[in-house]
Amino acid sequence: MKIKALTRSTSSYQTPGSDVAKTPRNLDPALHPFERAREYTRALNATKLDRMFAAPFVAQLGRGHVDGVYTLAKDPNALDRFASGSGDGVLKVWDLPSQSEVWQTQAHDNLVKGMCWTHDQKLLSCGTDRTVKLYDPYNSTPGSAPAATWLGPTAFTGLTRHRTDPTFAVSSSSGISLYDYSRSSTTATQTLAWPTSIDTITALSLNQTETSILASCATDRSLVLYDLRTASPLHRSVLTLASNAISWNPMEAFNLALANEDHNIYLFDMRNLSRALNVLKDHVSAVMDVEFSPTGEELVSASYDRSVRLWKRNEGHSRDVYHTKRMQRVFSACWTPDNKYILSGSDDGNIRLWRSNASARSGVKSAAQRQKLEYDAALRERYKHMPEVKRIARHRHVPKQVKKAGEIKREELGSIKRKEENERRHSKKGVQRRSDREKMVLATEK
Repeated sequence: MKIKALTRSTSSYQTPGSDVAKTPRNLDPALHPFERAREYTRALNATKLDRMFAAPFVAQLGRGHVDGVYTLAKDPNALDRFASGSGDGVLKVWDLPSQSEVWQTQAHDNLVKGMCWTHDQKLLSCGTDRTVKLYDPYNSTPGSAPAATWLGPTAFTGLTRHRTDPTFAVSSSSGISLYDYSRSSTTATQTLAWPTSIDTITALSLNQTETSILASCATDRSLVLYDLRTASPLHRSVLTLASNAISWNPMEAFNLALANEDHNIYLFDMRNLSRALNVLKDHVSAVMDVEFSPTGEELVSASYDRSVRLWKRNEGHSRDVYHTKRMQRVFSACWTPDNKYILSGSDDGNIRLWRSNASARSGVKSAAQRQKLEYDAALRERYKHMPEVKRIARHRHVPKQVKKAGEIKREELGSIKRKEENERRHSKKGVQRRSDREKMVLATEK
């Protein structure tokens, strides 16, 4: 009797150098009729788990300030250090890993309006007491005297620095002045102003990529661009309401964001300031601060409605909203240089640390964990348009007053749109609709 035995080589079903058997898989779609249904269930579960593990608040730093925190500045040469300035003129430098204060001084007699770090890790600050002061927190004791002081004719309202040169710019009611902190002279090297404007400049920012471009906002609702090479203004746009903060995109040198008093954030291309690139709508009160993430893909905003919101650059509504019961009006917010955390300073004197991705955890992960997280993220992305997945991923709890104000605002905006549509419908032919990206720009000058 002849017997035929089925034999196979061990190498065909075992991983080389291991006893783990390979799992044979046939990828023929005809053999997996319920693959899409299984994937949808996994995507739904992944979305639910993502929301269950969402815990954005990390810590409140130290004992905070006695007065409200109105400015934050991160050191571009260090991941673990940043500075904060309060309404009583105190500057503090914080260490993020230990969440503790490492240096402080009474810098100004009144409100600190602007701060920035120089490329050699010194700290510049300006205040409403008409002074700009330079400190060296890394090599001086707390409470030490400033290394240099500049006195201005009026109260300063903003401060920004050049990326490579030892130059900084400050704004006031008399215009924009540029100083060189490497020189012993305290006189301005350049003075910039729009010829016909006499209003106070409230915010300014030097482009960190195209380093000769400076943008400013004023109380006359204007956005003005200047060129430092010719020491002259380039362009002026007048908006419907004034802006409180400016942020340049670090990856696209010609794009900037404005935090406006009309509850919106406007993204502009400096090559065409007659129309906004995008309008970010969700806040129910004035936006006090805005900043692009280090990747240039997202933004964070601080608002007078006591909330911090995160946005994707190309979407019109926020992807997340952060708030606590005790947090008051938020005047400043910024990303950490590693893109993983967010800092916010509010009127209650506290500095809070948040995760930029609410459900992310920063511990060491195994390869299997990383693979599972990547798989879940891919599933959520594939099925994000499905009604149930979309509803769970989008839902957020907000404070009662914010929810109520949002409902009232939606009703008011709907009424305005209906009125405009009725006027257009019953007027002479040829009247075109104007998008929200255009109607907020009232005038442009060059």
